[in-house]
Amino acid sequence: MDKISFDLNATDGKARTGVIHTTRGDIRTPAFMPVGTAATVKAMMPDSVAATGADILLGNTYHLMLRPTAERIARLGGLHTFMNWDKPILTDSGGYQVMSLADLRKLTENGVTFKSHIDGSKHEITPERSMEIQALLGSDIIMCFDECPALPADRTRIAESMQLSMRWAARSKQAFGDRPGHALFGIQQGGLEQDLRGESAEALREIDFDGYAVGGLAVGEGQAAMFDCLDYAPDMLPKDKPRYLMGVGKPDDIVGAVARGIDMMDCVLPSRSGRTGQVFTRHGVLNIKNARHMDDPRPLDENCGCPACSKYSRAYLHHVFKSQEIISSMLLTWHNLRYYQDIMDGMRTAIGGGSFEAWQSDFHNKRAQGDIDPL
Repeated sequence: MDKISFDLNATDGKARTGVIHTTRGDIRTPAFMPVGTAATVKAMMPDSVAATGADILLGNTYHLMLRPTAERIARLGGLHTFMNWDKPILTDSGGYQVMSLADLRKLTENGVTFKSHIDGSKHEITPERSMEIQALLGSDIIMCFDECPALPADRTRIAESMQLSMRWAARSKQAFGDRPGHALFGIQQGGLEQDLRGESAEALREIDFDGYAVGGLAVGEGQAAMFDCLDYAPDMLPKDKPRYLMGVGKPDDIVGAVARGIDMMDCVLPSRSGRTGQVFTRHGVLNIKNARHMDDPRPLDENCGCPACSKYSRAYLHHVFKSQEIISSMLLTWHNLRYYQDIMDGMRTAIGGGSFEAWQSDFHNKRAQGDIDPL
């Protein structure tokens, strides 16, 4: 396969279902991508991640360039071989982490210089260097380098950031070059300003990418403002290309995003929550550390087929969490990732059958009526 392609198979309102075809396998959309920040989904084996239903993982350019370095990974056969994952991988550009994690950042037209959060060493990421790192990693879907300001921010700051990101997008496309079997996605910016989002989308369409992300959301604006933006932002992007909402989110964020035309999402929340005892179920959120689970023989979710639910009780999961046993993180992360993939599978089926509105109503009703823990 020379080119990654996208088939849009059905729509129901704005919600879409389809397939992204890659050399390493198909990605069913809507798709949720578990986050493998440092070449691993924390507390999970690669086969376990695949067993949850995941078609694709996300790797983190910033973290991998610092440790063990992209050059080392390339020498060892690329990221897929290195982490023993034979399905598609999307890598982010590193821009968000540089802005949010790195110390002593300096932003210029050329790129960003920063000090590593690991050892204080000095580094620079430019659009060209980001493309080089992601090529060394061998990722199937590469993100262009952008700048993502936290919200709230004033309009002038958002406009300047968006315009810089569009110049960097053009440089990213040029540096990406012709790479058969690999795709480059552009990233729409513009904060919560509809006209700036439109200006960004027009610039990206002119450059022409294999897919498009809605960036600059889930950065402090709140769900209502995010949904207001998603009411128009995805519609500005080409209908025949995948649309990816970066860094989202909670289950109801994901369902709301799909209802507004989003095809792909990623978030650390299901794995991070698993390690802290927060469990997502179709009836709401459980905190397994709460004492009420101490003598409860029931599974977390009677309708879930993951090992945590099919083989263990809430009482056992409460015990191993309170005892700080590693199996707690393994089982709860597995469950959360499976629940997220079950949501995606349910939405794909509903959109394909023209019943997404009814599915969405049932999803919200179950959560509203569920027996959940206080957070």
